Amino acid sequence: MLFAMLLSVLFLISYICHHLFAGETAFGETDGVKGLSTEEIVTAGNSRKIYLLILLTHIPLAGLVLPFILFSAYKALTGEFAKHKKLVRYVWPVWFYVAVTGVVVYLMISPYYK
Repeated sequence: MLFAMLLSVLFLISYICHHLFAGETAFGETDGVKGLSTEEIVTAGNSRKIYLLILLTHIPLAGLVLPFILFSAYKALTGEFAKHKKLVRYVWPVWFYVAVTGVVVYLMISPYYK
């Protein structure tokens, strides 16, 4: 689990650095002009709506689950296994959802990276 947390921290650092230096990318933008035209929105179709739905659940859950992940890890490291077990019953599924939707979001937006 510590290795999983280390990988998550490394990913978070790389994600923040990427967005600091690369700027933003809009789902469906194909002409290189900032902002989506009506034609680009129509071309993206329902996949844009699905992308936004996933993204709108992924972002808040990623922010909300972080303190609980850290607290759960603390409980395990201090040997409070009963409390750790109670926490991770709820924290792990959310963390897993955030991890999976993060990959899905990346795969969906990656064709639009310049």
